[in-house]
Amino acid sequence: MRIDKYLWSVRYYKTRSIATKACKKGHVKVNGSVVKPSREVYATDKIELRKDQVNYQLIVNDLPPNRVGAKLVDIYRTDTTPKEAFEAKEMLKYSKDYYRKKGTGRPTKKDRRDIDDFYESE
Repeated sequence: MRIDKYLWSVRYYKTRSIATKACKKGHVKVNGSVVKPSREVYATDKIELRKDQVNYQLIVNDLPPNRVGAKLVDIYRTDTTPKEAFEAKEMLKYSKDYYRKKGTGRPTKKDRRDIDDFYESE
């Protein structure tokens, strides 16, 4: 089975064309080497893919006949992604929430209230 079709069928990508683009951009590695979308995948192959700033690592257990339901995905792959990868994603999400670049426009209503509270406390 092709790598793009495999990643689509085990629900790592929503469409097969998105999986193909990820392979072309070099976000997918099989056994440590960057692959084209047409690369064949076999059982026991180790796949690394970068999606949403997380480096997923998985091992192919078996090849599905077609796209499978979310409950059946674990039959066809073993996810070996370390927990630190997901924790880093959470930290990145929190840092984006509270950071606003200087000069990005007018302050929001919340920013204005915070500024008013700061001046009133003096």
